[in-house]
Amino acid sequence: SENGEERIHDGGSICGFDSLHRLLQSSLPPHIFEEVSRLLLGLNCGKRLGTISIPQPAKALALEHDFDLQAFRFEADEESVRDARLVRVGLIQNSIALPTTASVADQKHAIFQKLAPIINAAAAFGVNILCLQEAWMMPFAFCTREKKKWCEFAEPVINGESTKFLQGFAEKHNMVIISPILERDVKHGDVIWNTAVVIGNHGNLIGKHRKNHIPRVGDFNESTYYMEGNTGHPVFETAYGKIGVSICYDRHHPLNWLAFGLNGAEIVFNPSATVGELSEPMWPIEARNAAIANGYFVCSVNRVGTEVFPNPFTSGDGKPQHADFGHFYGSSHVSAPDSSCTPSLSRYRDGLLISDLDLNLCRQLKDKWGFRMTARYEIYADLLTRYIESDFEPQIITDPLINRGSS
Repeated sequence: SENGEERIHDGGSICGFDSLHRLLQSSLPPHIFEEVSRLLLGLNCGKRLGTISIPQPAKALALEHDFDLQAFRFEADEESVRDARLVRVGLIQNSIALPTTASVADQKHAIFQKLAPIINAAAAFGVNILCLQEAWMMPFAFCTREKKKWCEFAEPVINGESTKFLQGFAEKHNMVIISPILERDVKHGDVIWNTAVVIGNHGNLIGKHRKNHIPRVGDFNESTYYMEGNTGHPVFETAYGKIGVSICYDRHHPLNWLAFGLNGAEIVFNPSATVGELSEPMWPIEARNAAIANGYFVCSVNRVGTEVFPNPFTSGDGKPQHADFGHFYGSSHVSAPDSSCTPSLSRYRDGLLISDLDLNLCRQLKDKWGFRMTARYEIYADLLTRYIESDFEPQIITDPLINRGSS
């Protein structure tokens, strides 16, 4: 909680704090907290990150529906040639709305009802681009490796139930919406993909991107459901900027981040579903590193809660079977190319994070550090070309005295 006291998540097995930022704020003297925030959030004494006034309608919705609501503003230097390029983004993290034993139709409709007021709160802020979490319209059942029932959540992009639901909000509120779903590709024999649908601010479909890398890590053996994506690294030019979508496990692959940057992304969204024991220490690092290295903003979204399934399953690690696979720790946040980032949303509660981004900051940091100018892509390309060949030999130079002993 905000005063640093412990709270128990829904599963009852993990005690913890609501967020690291709030824990430190409640525990440290103000002047020490300011310095710690500078180091942890990359803030230059608050120069690059301000707060946004919360509209009363959004505040009322947050209180009524009990979701965390935070709003921040990144700043860029004023330029003499270009006007500021301000974009307001919103990130939604949420737990499931009904037990996993409920029918597919009931679970999906309950999620729709749960998210509607949070989307309306984003609209009250005048959000330009809104991103939901990975597979937002269903429990993250991929850990179970059961096909029956869970595949029923898959739906086509065009005229799919979740697409139509969000198109109404996009058109009404003039916002781009990123909707990560389980896609059923009916034109290719009902193949299933993990897909992010990009809905334009007029309710139109701009395009889609499919998850590039499929995890095979313990419970996250998702190749049972879908294979590696085939859409490359598309960057969608929207009314509010050029955006990419790097889905969940894709964030562990630096070249995946690089590819979106090479294609011109100004904001890359990372809708995710990941649990504490697996990845929480990595969560605040990877996105910030990608933003710094590639000169764009990164918006990281993770679900919350513990999802319990009807049939226990094992991870193949010798441990007893279990009906859940851990606590989704939320902690959604935004990272900027100057190394600053927002405090994260709650580790336990549904939440909406609002951030104002000045896209001019992307070019300003590229000019400052010159990573694109100093990179040696021709060397990397040569190595990668050789690496994918079956007769590849690593470039290792061995000390001729290594096996002759210390004498």
